[in-house]
Amino acid sequence: MNILFISLGCDKNLADSEVMLGILAARGHRLVDDETAADVIVINTCCFIHDAKEESIQTILEMADYKTKGSLKALIVTGCLAQRYQKEIFEEIPEVDAVLGTASYHKIAEAIDRVLEGKEGLYLEDIDSLPETGCRRMLTTGGHYAYLKIAEGCDKHCTYCIIPKLRGNYRSVPMERLLMEAGELAEAGVRELILVAQETTLYGLDLYGEKSLHKLLMELCKIDGLRWIRILYCYPEEIDENLIRVMREEPKICHYLDLPIQHADDEILKRMGRRITKEQLTDIIDRLRVEIPDIALRTTLITGFPGETDDQHEVLLEFVNQMEFDRLGVFTYSQEEDTPAASMADQIPEEVKKQRRAELMELQQEIAFDLAEDMTGREVIVMIEGRVADENAYVGRTYMDAPNVDGLIFINTEEELMSGDFARVRVTGALEYDLIGELIE
Repeated sequence: MNILFISLGCDKNLADSEVMLGILAARGHRLVDDETAADVIVINTCCFIHDAKEESIQTILEMADYKTKGSLKALIVTGCLAQRYQKEIFEEIPEVDAVLGTASYHKIAEAIDRVLEGKEGLYLEDIDSLPETGCRRMLTTGGHYAYLKIAEGCDKHCTYCIIPKLRGNYRSVPMERLLMEAGELAEAGVRELILVAQETTLYGLDLYGEKSLHKLLMELCKIDGLRWIRILYCYPEEIDENLIRVMREEPKICHYLDLPIQHADDEILKRMGRRITKEQLTDIIDRLRVEIPDIALRTTLITGFPGETDDQHEVLLEFVNQMEFDRLGVFTYSQEEDTPAASMADQIPEEVKKQRRAELMELQQEIAFDLAEDMTGREVIVMIEGRVADENAYVGRTYMDAPNVDGLIFINTEEELMSGDFARVRVTGALEYDLIGELIE
């Protein structure tokens, strides 16, 4: 069968998609990138916020047209939207033949077989299970970097977030499974491994009785072929001395942390269900910068949370100005059904949310440009991502930049480089969020 696979949403979803692709390839299915050539279309959906939900629904509707107007034999929906709205999908979009929940992706080949036999299917495993397939993933990231999902689910229950209801309780992937997968990825040519989960900092607590991210990192650093190991989604209150020490001592671990703080006003943090205060955030950030002076810190914020006052918005602006995060993203609050925050009083108008987001991003743009200018003259190690079309130039990333969310560096050179190569580069200039450099011979 010719199968078109569409993966939406976050990098954790992408890791699930790559597992499904590996299962399908092992079964002998052919993967295509043309809707008109597909016998089967699989859509791995997201519904974390309203915009992601809308994108997922629109994609399903667009692909459903190929069922009614083309030769498409099967349309299958997986992922978070499938888990949350399985009945509604079948009722509202009859072209959908099968729905797989978040813990059922290992049954993708079985679902396709049953649909082609004329049987519809609803696959909803216990969301607290942890699927195991035995198949190698099929990488979609170009092959030189890959995401390693080290845990599933979340126990935090932030008041704005639906993820625990869609993905279940926090459960760590056993370390031996992760090390085997990471070894296979390294053998396949992966040079940068990016650790992801709803929260990476709690890794191992459920399995081993203690936070064990530092132990996992030490074992991953022993794998030949890996050059960079990057950690995303670290809740700041869970960062401990063991993690800081390993980051400081192990040269393969990028001096980069993603800290999704969401806000800095104590009252807003409390109503969000966050377990930290502004003072504690400041202490952790200051400590990281003292212990690891060249660390790059990325964060994400939510603006327009119910009841957020102008003064509380100013607290957040001042915090961003004071902390000078290297990388920062801002989401407007999304009122998600079945979350405590959705029924809170004083919901903020959309235009106010958007204005506050614009103010935060304008401030961050100034900070980012100043930080980029400060890089001028520095020598950095860069992972090459590809060549700029029709130019003697390449694009790459420094240790300070995660793929798809952070900045890039553009390198002018006559030399031939390959994606995944590492090169020494001198920074010669700065753009708004990106750098310009020259290859050091």
